[in-house]
This record gives sequence, structure tokens and C-alpha cells, in this order.
Amino acid sequence: MTADPPLVLDIDGTLTRPEGWGIDPRVFDPLRAWDAPVIVATGKAFPYPVALCHFVGIPELVVAENGGVVYTGDDVFFTADREAAQAVAEAYRAAGYSLGWGAEDTVNRWRETEIAVALEQPIAPLREIAAEHGLEVIDTGYAYHVKDTAPNKGDGVETIADRVGVDLADCVAVGDSVNDVSTFEVVGRSFAVSNADEPATRAADEVLEGAHADGTLAVLERVAETG
Repeated sequence: MTADPPLVLDIDGTLTRPEGWGIDPRVFDPLRAWDAPVIVATGKAFPYPVALCHFVGIPELVVAENGGVVYTGDDVFFTADREAAQAVAEAYRAAGYSLGWGAEDTVNRWRETEIAVALEQPIAPLREIAAEHGLEVIDTGYAYHVKDTAPNKGDGVETIADRVGVDLADCVAVGDSVNDVSTFEVVGRSFAVSNADEPATRAADEVLEGAHADGTLAVLERVAETG
């Protein structure tokens, strides 16, 4: 059988249950058995994808916070500074808005390079305040991410590939959102799950019939058979 190709996988919308929230446990065994590197590339705060790798039982190869943090398993690279993003959060609150996550805000508590705002919050003033600080706002379908304009997931994937000796042309990526477009642009094959947004479906080589983890599991089975 042909060897498994290296993988680059998003989390939210890609490894999640059909209803869209929570990791689908069906992905654990295939990923643990995969005999090539698996890179987890997500908009989530740095600790979350590291924990996912730990619980699945795979090496911790992580692009977090939309490329703001890159972990090669040996070294951590921070490609942005949270100071400007925090200033946006403070100005947004001062204007009478909320980040939308409650007092403890575990969504942002451990972020290193950006902030995330709940989708129920007004985006127009958020974009305006972010622009005043030289930042951008991207809508991943799960949150509004206030981030530096430079880092992206694709750059982070390139860093990891260089460090661990992965040929990006051999890589298969699966994602669902605009923040996965930069990943799709650097890998050999890219797939958007059927619940993906328009930028992701336009950038992907193929749009899958299945949504969320159903689509991801289907393509993993396919590429495991064909390489």
C-alpha cells in the first residue's frame, strides 16, 4: 500500500461533530494510526491544538492563532505580538461592546498573538478599531479574529515543513474557512468540507460531499488508499 501523505488539518468545522461543535471522536484512531506527519493548523489559542495532539497521541506539530504561533515540536515561534490586539479589545470594550465570552473568557485567556470576538458582537466597529491599530479582522465562522495582517496558517505550515523535512507538494490539507486559504495555497492537494465558506471552497482543489468530520474522514480514507 502507498504510504500515507503528510496531513494539514484545521479543527473547527473540519474535525468537529456534524452539529459543528466539539471534536468528533471518530477522528482519533485514524490520526493516531497515520504514518506521516500530521500538522494541526487552527485559529484556536495555542494550548488547544497542543492538547488535541496530546490526547490523540500524535507529535505536537501546531500552527495556532491563524499563524501567530508555530510549534515544531522543538521550538515555538511567535510571529505577532498580542499587545496591539489587546489594545483593540480594550478600545472595543470602552466603546460599549463586549468580546462576548463572559467574565472568565477562556477563549482569549491563553492567546499569545491575537484576540477572538464572538460572532454575536458588532463587527463594523471592531473592524474600524482594528484598522486604527493596523490589524485585520477575519471571520472564520466561529469567531471574529483580530490579528496582525502578516501571519497566516500557510506560512506556519511552511515553517513546520522545513523544520521536520516534509515536502509540501506531498501534503494533503482539509479545511473549511477563509483562514485555510493560505494553507491550501502551499500544499499539494487541498480539500474543503461541504460546510466550508466561499473563499475556502473557491481555493480548494476539491469540495467534499461530507460536512465537518464526515468529509474529513472520507478524504482520509481515500488518500490512505491512494497515497
